[in-house]
Amino acid sequence: MTTEEFEELARAADRVTEGVRLEFVDGRLGAKAMPDGDHGCILEWLTRTFLLLRPELWLFYEQGLEVETYRSGRARPDGVLAPTGVFAGQPEWANPEPVLLVVEVTSHDRDTDLRDRQEKPIAYAQTGIPVYLLIDRDSCELVVYSEPRGGRYERILTVPFGSKISLPEPVRVDLDTESLKNWVD
Repeated sequence: MTTEEFEELARAADRVTEGVRLEFVDGRLGAKAMPDGDHGCILEWLTRTFLLLRPELWLFYEQGLEVETYRSGRARPDGVLAPTGVFAGQPEWANPEPVLLVVEVTSHDRDTDLRDRQEKPIAYAQTGIPVYLLIDRDSCELVVYSEPRGGRYERILTVPFGSKISLPEPVRVDLDTESLKNWVD
């Protein structure tokens, strides 16, 4: 499937389906389930944190991004941290250059392991996105991927929910992850 064919399929799916968003990562078509309430609370917590500590930035929900080395992939991260207003006038699948961080919150579906833990770290690193934050509700851990080089993240830090962690440059935000314990099953 070409990128153009995927974009046409994604537009058609948005018109006729509810509860599913399509992505195209590593040459594979993927479906992303709509989030549950706890998923939304986690994104709300992150938004409030970033707004308080970095008010010049905004956490955009499900902003479509061109990803991978040759921008042939299409992903909809749960959150995209970038300067306020930077996506104004951008198409559905925006250029990822201004992105400082992408965040994914695991869902309770069978594709989470492959999509969020394997494919997306590679795609986001190839794209040069400085930080990938994975909030893993299955393992109750926060995984911070940073320092993208050569198509992979050179630094990976994993901490359990309840820890305090400093997100690296260019984000520069300290997170107290105690609240995350409230939103796991």
